[in-house]
Amino acid sequence: MKILFLRFSSIGDIVLTFPVVHAVRDQLPNVEIHFATKSRFRDLLSACQAIQQIHTFDKRTTEIWSDLKNENFDVIIDLHNNIRSRSLSGFLAKRTLRFPKLNFRKSLLVLFQWDLLPNKHLVDRYFEAVEKIGVVNTHQKIKFYIPEKYEVNLGDWGLEPKKYISIALGAQFKTKQLPVQKVRAIIEQIDYPIILLGGKTEEIFADELVEKFPTRKMINFVGKLSILESAYLVKNAKSLLTNDTGLMHIGSCFGIPLHVTWGNTVPKFGMYPYLPEKPQLNNSYEISLRCRPCSKIGFEKCPKGHHHCMMNLDESKIVEAITRELSDE
Repeated sequence: MKILFLRFSSIGDIVLTFPVVHAVRDQLPNVEIHFATKSRFRDLLSACQAIQQIHTFDKRTTEIWSDLKNENFDVIIDLHNNIRSRSLSGFLAKRTLRFPKLNFRKSLLVLFQWDLLPNKHLVDRYFEAVEKIGVVNTHQKIKFYIPEKYEVNLGDWGLEPKKYISIALGAQFKTKQLPVQKVRAIIEQIDYPIILLGGKTEEIFADELVEKFPTRKMINFVGKLSILESAYLVKNAKSLLTNDTGLMHIGSCFGIPLHVTWGNTVPKFGMYPYLPEKPQLNNSYEISLRCRPCSKIGFEKCPKGHHHCMMNLDESKIVEAITRELSDE
C-alpha cells in the first residue's frame, strides 16, 4: 500500500504527525509512506524515519501535482485539512482520510468563551483520520531522530550534556512570546549555564539578554542554527523554558522537563506538549483572563494593548520549579 501524508506547516503541527506516521508504518503490512510539505520543512521531516519519500513545494501545491499523480497512491491522509490540501487530494482523486480540525469550535472559544472542544490532544485527533484503515494510537512518545550531521559539538561551547538550561525565545506571534523583562527576571534568579534558542526575528531580544548578563555563562545560538541543530541542543539540555511554539513540541520528544508559558493561546486547543508516557514533565504557566484566548493563532501585538496574559505571569513559580529540578542533581 502506498500512502501520502499531507501537512504543509508549521514546525509543531508537523512534529505532531510523527506518531501517526510511525503507527501507519508499524501497523500496516508492506506500506510505503510519502509526505508532502513546504520546502522549508524538508530537513525537519528527516527526523521521522518512517517516511520513505518527501515531496516539497515552495509556494503552491500545484508545483508537485503532476509528480504526485504519477505515484498512484492508494490512500491520502490529510492532516492539514484546508483548501490547499483538499484541492490537492481532489486532483489526485484517491481515497482521502482527514482529521477533525474543529476550527468553528475554536472560534467559539475565542469569540464567546464557549468551550465546546473535546478534551483531546491534536495527536489523538490526527489518529481519528486513520482509524478507518485499522491504525490505532498506542500512546508512545514521539520518535524524533536527529541525523549525525546536525549534532552540535557541545565541548566547543564549553557545554556538557544535561548541564545547561535551554530557553526558546521565539514564537510565531508576539502575543505568544514571553516578554524580555520576564525572561530577564527568570535568568537573574537561576545560577546555571543557559543557552538561548530562536530564529532571526529574536536576535535583538537575545542580544539584549546577553548584554544584560555579561558575566553569566549564557550562550546565544539565536538565528545561528538549523531547526535540527536546535533540537539537538534541546535534547541534551537539563530542561527547556519555552513559549507555545515548535521547539516546545520538539522538546516533548526527549523526556526532559518542559516549562511552558501560555499567552494568547490555551492548552484546550489541543496543542500542548504530547507526553503520553511522562505527563508530569509538562510544567504549564498561564493565568485566567476574560480576554483569553484572543486568537487560536496569535497577533503581532495585544488587541487590548496590555498583554496581561504574559505580563501578569508570576515568574517566581517558573524559577521555583527549575530550581527544584536543579537541586535534585
